[in-house]
Amino acid sequence: MRLTIFGASGQTGRLITHQALEQGHDVTVVLRRPSDDVDARADVRVVPSLDDTAAVRAALAGADAALSGVGPRKRADAPVAAPATRAILRAAEGTGLRLVVISAAPVEPPPADDSFISRRIALPLIGVLLRPVYDDLREMERSLRESDAVWTAFRPPMLTSGRATGNYRTRIGGSVPRGFTVSRADLADAMLASLQRPETERAAVGIAG
Repeated sequence: MRLTIFGASGQTGRLITHQALEQGHDVTVVLRRPSDDVDARADVRVVPSLDDTAAVRAALAGADAALSGVGPRKRADAPVAAPATRAILRAAEGTGLRLVVISAAPVEPPPADDSFISRRIALPLIGVLLRPVYDDLREMERSLRESDAVWTAFRPPMLTSGRATGNYRTRIGGSVPRGFTVSRADLADAMLASLQRPETERAAVGIAG
């Protein structure tokens, strides 16, 4: 497949890029500035601002799908995911683009079958402490739902730097109960795998180790 990857210099974006190349995909990465943190096998498009719709559209030309690792790393970063996603959607308007992005488990209330501690203490507290981050991700998901894109939004819990295990759980439409962490490598694997999973189209997908 021909893939365009946004946020490819970030921790998760680098893993998405590496795994996509290892799987034999033709990869174009979109960067705001040149970076040594990107796999040299990928084609690079430098787009200083995603508000440059023509440049983003050119980066997407011929792509079968786009994957985005763009997201806030801390409270002060937000909003970043929603504006970036809206910019990609504008550039791809009318194409039915397959777009896979990263959201987060706390954007929606925890599932009813989650533990009492998660439902009543942990997730509500995290939601308050990082409210700007999750508001950004909620707005991103809203923009996806209102678009004509064929999208998937993965909702991981806390991300770790662990290795790819392939031993992770997913749930269509909501967060995985009692899912506290997942490695970025497994998240990258699941994002790429979703391109072959029609049931993930236009859906939020929970993931956890």
